[in-house]
Amino acid sequence: MNAPPVVAWTEADEARTAAWRSESGAPPPGRVVIADDRMKADAAYKLVCEGTALLWRGDFHNARQMLAALARRIDRRPRKAPPTDPALAFHRHRAAQNQRARILGMLLVPLDAELAVPLPRAPDVRAACAQAYGQPSGSAAPGATASVVSLRELLGLVGAYEWRRKGVEIPALGGDRIHPYYGVFSPARGEYVDLVAEAPLPATELAFDIGTGTGVLATVLARRGVRRVVATDQDPRALACARENTARLGVADRVEIVEADLFPEGRAPLVVCNPPWVPAKPSAPVEYAVYDPGSRMLRGFLNGLADHLTPGGEGWLILSDLAEHLGLRPRAELLAAFDAAGLTVVGRHDIAPRHPRARDASDPLHAARSAEVTSLWRLTARADGV
Repeated sequence: MNAPPVVAWTEADEARTAAWRSESGAPPPGRVVIADDRMKADAAYKLVCEGTALLWRGDFHNARQMLAALARRIDRRPRKAPPTDPALAFHRHRAAQNQRARILGMLLVPLDAELAVPLPRAPDVRAACAQAYGQPSGSAAPGATASVVSLRELLGLVGAYEWRRKGVEIPALGGDRIHPYYGVFSPARGEYVDLVAEAPLPATELAFDIGTGTGVLATVLARRGVRRVVATDQDPRALACARENTARLGVADRVEIVEADLFPEGRAPLVVCNPPWVPAKPSAPVEYAVYDPGSRMLRGFLNGLADHLTPGGEGWLILSDLAEHLGLRPRAELLAAFDAAGLTVVGRHDIAPRHPRARDASDPLHAARSAEVTSLWRLTARADGV
């Protein structure tokens, strides 16, 4: 096994090291200096832009203010006029986002062996960290720096912990809540859930939910009267999350959670899949729910669907057309993929987005987002199979 990554720095004339934590898979910074409340934002900004990380030893609230100050300096930089080509605009936007994340990720905070932040006025983040990283070892001295994490990631962990604790209200479940784990796609955008809640069911004895995530679609199907749902995923967090949600919502006796890459064994009269919508490369593992490089999951679902449908069964593909408006996957390519997989479209249900970004004219991708439509494609296997 590979040794865990380590971050190194010099402090009080001593060489020190600690475990490096990064859910995004970012490598540990090569240069680290100590920073505290005396550091000015302009000096900090110069250092992080040059690739030097800042390990904060001052007040935690001041660290948050420093992070906000760095973000303001990034956002004040002159911007080029967006290109007219939507695909180029998308890739430039992603590059700018990645650069912003890299710079802001250079402000680091320590964690002790109990996953607490040993800084003045630091909140208690131990539960949030334990949910993302696992239970602490407790092997180092209290207060000692056992690991280091970017403040930006830590704040994301805390936000995700609150999402999981409070849950996301799902109108299609009568207002009941789904509690997403960190790193598992949250059903905060409910349009795709509404589509599955309203499309006519071809049968009620069995359904497959491919890539279940939080288990929200499997729960909707069970609540609609499907007597048995087999829900698959290959991410351990998603599997645990789906099991917890289906148990909490009283459908665990009808929903079986199975670890699988796409399909379970057998056939079903209904097979549902909500794959990532954008065919682009994720920049972090947590982005795999949004970005599907090479449309791998989409094509895998389509190419395997006919072999997992019972005669007359339907496959429901829930897919936004955002990629089409971004120039990343034309509609003709999607229709050709249906045809190549031996599938026929027997119906389609559409819904417009309700999220605020669709109405944000300042968004660099506003033209594409404002035109977006999410569709539930009802697919059947062609009788000739070719």
